[in-house]
Amino acid sequence: MAGATPAAADDDDDRPLRFRVDGSFKIVQFNDTQDDERIDRRTIELMEKVLDAERPDLVIHNGDNITGGCANAEEMKQAMNNIVQPIEEREIPWAITYGNHDEDSTPDSGMDEEDMLAFYRSYGYNLNQPSPRGVTGSGNMNLLISDSRGQRPVFNLFLLDSGRYAPETIAGQDFAGYPTWDWLRMNQVHWYTETSEHVERRAGRPVPALMFIHIPLWEYRFMWFASVDGRTDADHERAVTRHGIVGERNEDECPGPFNSGMFSAILDRGDVKGVFCGHDHVNTYVGNYYGVLLGYAGNTGFGTYGLSGAERNRLRGARVFNLTEKDDGDVDIETHMVFAGDLGIDLTADDQSIDPLPLPSGT
Repeated sequence: MAGATPAAADDDDDRPLRFRVDGSFKIVQFNDTQDDERIDRRTIELMEKVLDAERPDLVIHNGDNITGGCANAEEMKQAMNNIVQPIEEREIPWAITYGNHDEDSTPDSGMDEEDMLAFYRSYGYNLNQPSPRGVTGSGNMNLLISDSRGQRPVFNLFLLDSGRYAPETIAGQDFAGYPTWDWLRMNQVHWYTETSEHVERRAGRPVPALMFIHIPLWEYRFMWFASVDGRTDADHERAVTRHGIVGERNEDECPGPFNSGMFSAILDRGDVKGVFCGHDHVNTYVGNYYGVLLGYAGNTGFGTYGLSGAERNRLRGARVFNLTEKDDGDVDIETHMVFAGDLGIDLTADDQSIDPLPLPSGT
């Protein structure tokens, strides 16, 4: 991280984000749309209905936006285009993070995350920026949201690339018996801390924030059981009381083999009020873990694994965030899930793939 200079992501943006005149700002988080160029039609239908019902000010595609199965670069572009067209057509600003599946088609297509980022950035309403030099991953960035008059930053969003998979070995030791997902690197933790400090200096006070990452932190599992080692129903009941947990947990959390230290950094800085992930498709819970919301967005894509049997698609949905400016300068955060079933979308446990949406001219 040495030599990198944190900078607020909207310094040069000619369309800065700002709260509405009524002091509100709405974000929609889609997670794990995760399909190839032949996407399940209901994934697009879900996105369209959520966007039309919620009318958000910003959309975050939080990783595993596409997956394997694309044979070449054109098919990868078609897969990416499928999941951004509903947002572009509605002229809503949006940004993406990366998950562990976004490069699954890279060996066949030759397009890596940097190539994909350039493609995403070619769209008119995309707000992504390249990662600062020396920071692991692609698209690590922050987005500032100004007050309704556009005079000062009142909220911040951190978007980080949580990587793909652990290496085969470190120091000659493999990961047999350990989780083999990736983890946030210490240079990313340093970048967050330095950027947070930079934003505070610029604003003249701490600026509350949300953080979006694809792969969960270890603290998610600690929160669900109110324990590091306990895994009983009694442990969870204690956690519900202590941390106010709501939502479902239908599979184990899948963090990487190492605790990145990001949560400790968040507690130290005190600005991030919530961390939201995807990755584990059938988890939708959120709770307050020592002053920081830890939450899942569930799974938007109908082409991926879900629950078993006839319930396969019951938890397909999106997470909505309602931000409200307060008189004391703080921002109130309300969040909830919107599910496909609530919007009248067919939940039949089958595949309903369609031909790719047309690519924009010039791509």
